[in-house]
Amino acid sequence: MEFECQRDTKIVSKDTSTNCFDNPQTQKVEPDQLLLSNNRKIESLDANNLKSALKSNGKLGIHFIEPLPNHSRSFTDLPPALVSEILNFLDPKELGIVSCVSTSLYRLASEHHVWKEFYFERWGHPATSVSLEPDCSNEKSWKELFVEREFRSKTYMGRYSIDTMYGHKEAVRTVFVLVSKKLVFTSGYDQIVRMWDMEEGLSIAYSKPLGCTIRAVAADSRLLVAGGTGGFIHGWKVNDQNPHLFDLRSPQNLDTEFRLWEHVGPITCLALDFTKMYSGSWDMTIRVWDRSSLKCLNVLLHNDWVWSLVPHDTTVGSTAGNCVYIWETNSGCQLAVTGNARTGNVYSLARSHTGKLLFTGGEDGSIHMFEINRNSKCSVRKTATWVPHSGPVYSLAFEFPWLVSASSDGKISLIDVRELLKTKKHSSCSSSKNVEAPQRMLHGFKCNLFSVGIGFDRIVCAGEEGVVRIWNFSQALDIEQRVRALRGKRVENRMRRRKIQAETSVRGGQEAQCSVAAKKDQDKNGWHSKRRVSGKLKA
Repeated sequence: MEFECQRDTKIVSKDTSTNCFDNPQTQKVEPDQLLLSNNRKIESLDANNLKSALKSNGKLGIHFIEPLPNHSRSFTDLPPALVSEILNFLDPKELGIVSCVSTSLYRLASEHHVWKEFYFERWGHPATSVSLEPDCSNEKSWKELFVEREFRSKTYMGRYSIDTMYGHKEAVRTVFVLVSKKLVFTSGYDQIVRMWDMEEGLSIAYSKPLGCTIRAVAADSRLLVAGGTGGFIHGWKVNDQNPHLFDLRSPQNLDTEFRLWEHVGPITCLALDFTKMYSGSWDMTIRVWDRSSLKCLNVLLHNDWVWSLVPHDTTVGSTAGNCVYIWETNSGCQLAVTGNARTGNVYSLARSHTGKLLFTGGEDGSIHMFEINRNSKCSVRKTATWVPHSGPVYSLAFEFPWLVSASSDGKISLIDVRELLKTKKHSSCSSSKNVEAPQRMLHGFKCNLFSVGIGFDRIVCAGEEGVVRIWNFSQALDIEQRVRALRGKRVENRMRRRKIQAETSVRGGQEAQCSVAAKKDQDKNGWHSKRRVSGKLKA
C-alpha cells in the first residue's frame, strides 16, 4: 500500500488556508500533511520535478521539508485525523476489507468510532455494555456488537420452531415485544392484558378485565399502558421489587396504576419515548402526554380516524384514512402529509431507528416505503412498493434489516431491505418502483392476523383465533454458529496443509540440490579414475 507522487500530481497542504492568510510568514509543513489529488496510477517523482514543485509552492509562502532519499510513504503515515475522515466514507463491508490488509489498518479500522454510528442507525442503543477502551476485555467493542447483531439478523432465513401460547379466550388485537426484558404483552377482545416470557413461552401474569376491548399496548422498562374502545388509557408503573417489572395481578394501587380520560372515541394506537406518551383515536386526534405529570401537552388534529402512529425524536408519523402525516411534537405543527398514499385505509406503520425510513401497510395488501428528508423543509418521498399479501395489512414491525408484516390472509412476510438501501445509496433515481418479492413467507394461520412483533431471533404474532405464536429462529442461530466453527476449522486445516506442503517443497528442493551436487562430484571422481586406468593400460 505504498504510494509515491506522480510527476503531474498536484501537491497541496492539509488545511493551510487559515495559516496562509492570517500569518503571511512562511512556514514549514511536514510531509505527513501532503495530500495527493490524482486518482491515476502513481509513479515516482524525480528530484528535478520535486524541486520545481517545492519552488512553485514556495512562492505561495509554503515550504515543504524535502523527504529523505529512498523513503517510501504509506497510507498509515497520513495524519490520524485524515485517516479517520477517509474511513468515515466506507460502509461496514468495506471497512472490514480494509482491516484485513495489515495489522496497523486492522487496529485503525476495528477501533474506529464509525462502528458505533453503524450500530445506532440500525438498532438503536444496545442492551449490553460496551467498552470504550480498546484494552477492556470484559466488555464488547462496538465492532464486536455490530458483527454479532449482523450475524444474528441472518438467522431469519434458517430453520425455526413454533411455540404456541394459550390463555386468551377471544381474538387477540395487539402484541407488543419488549426486547430489552424479553417480555411479550398481549390483549384483545377478552379485555385482559397478559404478560409472557418470550424465551420460555410461558405466561407470567395477567390483569383483571379492564372493561373494554383493548386495541393497543405499549411498554418500556418503566411504564406499561393499554387503551381500547372505552376511550381511556390504563397504565402500570414499574415496581422495582418485581423481577417482571409490573404488578398486573395485584389490586389497584394508586401509586403504581393510573387511568387517563381525554379521548372521546376508541383508542387504536399507543407509543412511548423517553419523556412523552402518544395515543391515537378514532376521534381523529393524537394526544401527546407528559410521562411524569400525566398531563396532555398537545392535540394533533386529523381529517379521519387515526389508525397508527410511530414517534421518533421530536417528530411523530401517523396514518389517518389513506394519508400519512409527519408532525412536530413540541409545537404541534404539521410538517408533511402525503394525500392518497394508497387505495383504501392505511392500517399499519413502522419506522427505522434513524427515522429516515417509514413503512406503511393498508387495505389493498401492499407495503410502501417512504424516505423522510428534513433539510430546510420536511418532505416525504415514496421509494419502494411490495405487494406480498392478498388481504389488508394490519400490522408492521421493523428491526434492521427485516420488515415483518401480518395480514388478514393468515400469512407473515419477511422483507430484507439491505439490498434496496444499497441500490438507493449508489443511485440517484428518485422515482418509486416495485422491487423483488419478500425473501420469506410464514404460513400456518387460517384466519386474520391482527398484530406482529419482532425481537432478536423471534417473531411473535396473534390474531382472530386467540392464540399467540412465537416463531423461534434460535435453532437457526445455533446451526449457523456450528457451520461457522466448522468453516473456521476447515480454513485452519487448509492453511496448515499449505504450510506443510511449502516446507516439504523447500526441503525437497534442498535435497534435490544436494543430490545434484553429489552426482556431479561422483561423475567428476569417476572421470579422474577412468583417466588413471587408461594411463596404466597405456603403460
